[in-house]
Amino acid sequence: MNVYDFDHTIYSGDCTIDFWWYCIRRKPSVLLALPRAIFAAARFRLGRCGREEFKETFYRFLQYLPDAEEYIRDFWAQNLRRIQPWYLKQRETDDLVISASPDFLVSVACVALGIRWLASPVDRLRGRLLGPNCRGEEKVRRLHQAYPGAVVGKFYSDSQSDQPLADLAEQAFLLKGGKIHPWRGKGNG
Repeated sequence: MNVYDFDHTIYSGDCTIDFWWYCIRRKPSVLLALPRAIFAAARFRLGRCGREEFKETFYRFLQYLPDAEEYIRDFWAQNLRRIQPWYLKQRETDDLVISASPDFLVSVACVALGIRWLASPVDRLRGRLLGPNCRGEEKVRRLHQAYPGAVVGKFYSDSQSDQPLADLAEQAFLLKGGKIHPWRGKGNG
């Protein structure tokens, strides 16, 4: 199987931030959650709270959406076109996306693409994390849990934080500046 990161890899952008902006334009009351998110971001940058606490605080904007599912569907109806053409050309039915973005967002895009996914479990109504953020070593743990014995042929990401998955793959590729490069130190022959 080939494994892909989602944001800035097969999707051109960060779907969580793009969805947030989409919601602000349609439902400005989501900005009521912004002061707490800014405070949490400052605490995170200063090392006074973890990534998961910051993300959970940020996701509180979801509480201001009357019908989150409708917003999500409409967001992807407008943004699925941002899936990278290089990915669409090589897509296979056994591809797997593993993303730190919320599963309620990634799942809709992956269903539309006809591929599998693993992502951070987030309650789309309250913005609460329902499990660990799917990042770094957690991506490998989730892969082994969902697909025991899986062999990763090729892996693609834009982030060095995905080194654990790159190490697992037979071939790994890093996206920089819109171009695909062999992952440094990884045999990609």
